[in-house]
Amino acid sequence: MQVELEPKRTKNIEPSPFVHQTAFWGRLKKQLGFEARAFDIVTDHLDYGYEYDDLDPFEENNCRDANTCRDMLVVLRSLGPDVEMAYVPFGPELLPDQENRGPWLEQLSEQLHHYLPKTCAVIRYDLPWQTPWLDDQSCYSQDNIWLGKPKTWVREMRMNFDTKRWNLYKAPTDLLPINTVILDLSLDQDLILKQMKPKTRYNIRLAGRKGVRVREAGIAELPVWYELYCRTAKRHNMLLNDIDYFRSVLEIRAKDSKSPARVSLLLAEVEERVVAGMMMAISGPRATYLYGASSFRSRNFMAPYALQWEAIKKAQKAGCIEYDLFGISPNPDQNHPMYGLYRFKTGFGGDIVRRQGCWDYPINYSQYEQYRSSEINGPAFVG
Repeated sequence: MQVELEPKRTKNIEPSPFVHQTAFWGRLKKQLGFEARAFDIVTDHLDYGYEYDDLDPFEENNCRDANTCRDMLVVLRSLGPDVEMAYVPFGPELLPDQENRGPWLEQLSEQLHHYLPKTCAVIRYDLPWQTPWLDDQSCYSQDNIWLGKPKTWVREMRMNFDTKRWNLYKAPTDLLPINTVILDLSLDQDLILKQMKPKTRYNIRLAGRKGVRVREAGIAELPVWYELYCRTAKRHNMLLNDIDYFRSVLEIRAKDSKSPARVSLLLAEVEERVVAGMMMAISGPRATYLYGASSFRSRNFMAPYALQWEAIKKAQKAGCIEYDLFGISPNPDQNHPMYGLYRFKTGFGGDIVRRQGCWDYPINYSQYEQYRSSEINGPAFVG
């Protein structure tokens, strides 16, 4: 098994179902002041996995011979004075066989390391791969409820098996959602509705009867949504992005690139009063629910249900075959802070996907340990 890495321009990043691995996302990060780099990964004997059933991985790329090829976006993030992290959001997308994942990531890291600045202390992969523990019955209750993954040291032993350096560590924080719900949009709308839970279908129709109307809004209405977002974030004790971040998300265009994703702002209104809103990204065959906000006082209008149903229809119209609801609690534990999202999002049907989350490959160990300690005791960046 050999891995080769070749730098490329971010505008030439190939289409991806993960908006965080597109030229669009690279351009967004550059707009926000970060450095973004792109690389072709050429390797052999890898399985593309479930993400690629409907994509041609060799279309319009420059891979040599018959080796498997995919690219990867890397964002450099400051961790302090003269210390950086190379962050790979939802990447790499190539999916090695279970027994080869650790050695393959090790080879990739050793290659990538030479293209990074000397100030880089760690490479962090926010892996989109599904967890290898899905078929382990010890991870489920007698009622077949997911109990979670094994202890960290067990997971690290598995990831580092057959590596040369034993240098892959489970990060203290998973920055992007590791548990999510993905809907099949290749079905017709009647069947999508039929697969929802009865209460969800009822609330979608109830929102219509109560006069909720959903429309796509322009950037001029961002402050209206942002005010609602701030109240929602405070209610749920979430980290806040400033309004300039969201303005960039909506303004960035990458039409001159190979992967020009797009983000739309949808607003739900009752008698011209905004009661909920969301941002949806479309990238390749997938739509992703990125950010949402709703009025607690107007919760009886069921506007978030109307919003998601409209987003599903818009995604279908745009040619998407998947819709990622982007983040739930790992199981229906009512004490979990994300249980409300679990109950809401699983109501739309679809499949629960459990990703491996963030894994670190330290380069400068003393700097990495300092950052790791601070991350355990405080909030981390996202994106």
